[in-house]
Amino acid sequence: MKVTSGTHPASPVSSAFASCRNVLIGIGALSCVINLLMLTGPFFMLQIYDRVLASRSVPTLVALLILAAGLYAFQGLLDLLRARVLVGFGMRLDSRLRAISFDLMSQLALRRGRDANAQQPLRDLDQLRQFLSGQGPVAIFDLPWMPLYLAVLFIFHTVLGLLGLAGIVVLCTLMLITEFSTKGPTRIAARRSAVRNSLADSYCRNVEPVAAMGMKAILRQRWNEAHAAYLDDNQRAVNVSGDLSSMSKVFRFLLQSLMLAAGALLVIEGEASAGVMIAASILSSRALAPVELAISNWRGFVAARQSYARLSALSAEFPAAPTPMPLPAPVGRLDVEALAVAPPGQPRPTVAGLSFSVPAGSAVGVIGPSGSGKSTLARGLVGAWPVSKGGVRLDGAALEQWDSDALGRHLGYLPQDIELFDGTIAENVSRFQPDATPEKVIAACERAGVHEMILRLPSGYDTRLGEGGVSLSGGERQRVALARALYGEPFLIVLDEPNSNLDADGEAALTRAIKWAREAQRVVIVVAHRPSALSAVDLVLMMGGGQQQAFGPKAEILGRVLKQPVAA
Repeated sequence: MKVTSGTHPASPVSSAFASCRNVLIGIGALSCVINLLMLTGPFFMLQIYDRVLASRSVPTLVALLILAAGLYAFQGLLDLLRARVLVGFGMRLDSRLRAISFDLMSQLALRRGRDANAQQPLRDLDQLRQFLSGQGPVAIFDLPWMPLYLAVLFIFHTVLGLLGLAGIVVLCTLMLITEFSTKGPTRIAARRSAVRNSLADSYCRNVEPVAAMGMKAILRQRWNEAHAAYLDDNQRAVNVSGDLSSMSKVFRFLLQSLMLAAGALLVIEGEASAGVMIAASILSSRALAPVELAISNWRGFVAARQSYARLSALSAEFPAAPTPMPLPAPVGRLDVEALAVAPPGQPRPTVAGLSFSVPAGSAVGVIGPSGSGKSTLARGLVGAWPVSKGGVRLDGAALEQWDSDALGRHLGYLPQDIELFDGTIAENVSRFQPDATPEKVIAACERAGVHEMILRLPSGYDTRLGEGGVSLSGGERQRVALARALYGEPFLIVLDEPNSNLDADGEAALTRAIKWAREAQRVVIVVAHRPSALSAVDLVLMMGGGQQQAFGPKAEILGRVLKQPVAA
């Protein structure tokens, strides 16, 4: 591998912009021609006053009018084309960053927990696309052409050029004031918006207990306070930008009038013509228009710049891992080596020092009091929570050595909090895989003992679930999620409290599913509080205080815990 010292790889965000370099060059070329065509109006007025009126030539007037009309039409066409190209630029950038932004959202949710405002990368991408597709970039591309108009003013007369230069200096000063005045409020408003959205999302996820326990008014008040704080900061940013935009507009009108007055004085003194007076007024307005447009769009520019910075920082914090070499499907064993797992966003592990090995065809029951780290272990085994130390290996290969999508086909996971997605039951069971076959879906449901239950639903496997599976009861959601965990016959199956919502029939189906997995030479990890979930396991891991207390055959470990012999 070639390594170049002193260099750093470009972030995916900057690389996405670099890949659109040709589009930016094209926009720059269009802006060049458009700004040259902007001289049509001033020079048309100059010719009318100095040539047509002086000669009283109607043919000259008609020829100039036809020429001007043609140039205006061409300018309008180029303006339309530039606007379309800018929209396409925003869409092209979105297409290159959407997968990266989604992955960053996933990393935030996994590594920092639910309070990480994980959807911020997607909002940042929207902000970038909206700014790049609007009028903000037009001002940026037009700003470098102000010296052209200023040079023409100096050609007309030094006084007119100096007056135009003074106007540009004043407006550029306003633009700098806008930059420093809006940067802070815009950043704070974005942070307030994230807090407000987080509260709203939390309310929607827990709307049933909120309604049942009379918490609606209290939570509404909390949201109102967060919303009011957001509005205050957002209003502050809008007011600053709006005030400076109004000032710039008034000053541009004033400068245009001053330019007319100066031109009139020069005409009186015999140092300029009437055409120069009118043309200078139009040119001064055109020279300052990009600055005024930039000031009016500055808040969007600041927000887009902050979005770019956040996406770049996150892509550096969570760099995309190179695709590892494909590994054969695991068939032998699960090894846990000095494993330590910390919750997202917390440096201190809540589970540490776990070491055990489980051969294919075995099922481990994980027991222990509440808060002993059982669910943390389950999340660490499937890679949902970061491993602080040690590792989890399948046939000797650490989880990090697998491509995440490839690894997912060998893992089955049933979490405590069941989350199903908006879609049909068949889609949820098949994990929304496009190559899913009805045979595989039905086989997974039969192993989970949920096939008959699904057939009794109004549309069977085509029954559409709402977000979170709200059309099913708690026990039905748990059994569908168990079928999803068994889909594709994964090698490692981790079940966290799989019988918490099950009745007797459901528990019997769960036992049969564990027995099937053992007979199929799979590895099953069952986190359990209720002893009925341990009937089909042959090994037991006892935990306490985040530590491994004991591991071994079920009869031996449970006998030690209960101080009496237990049947295997």
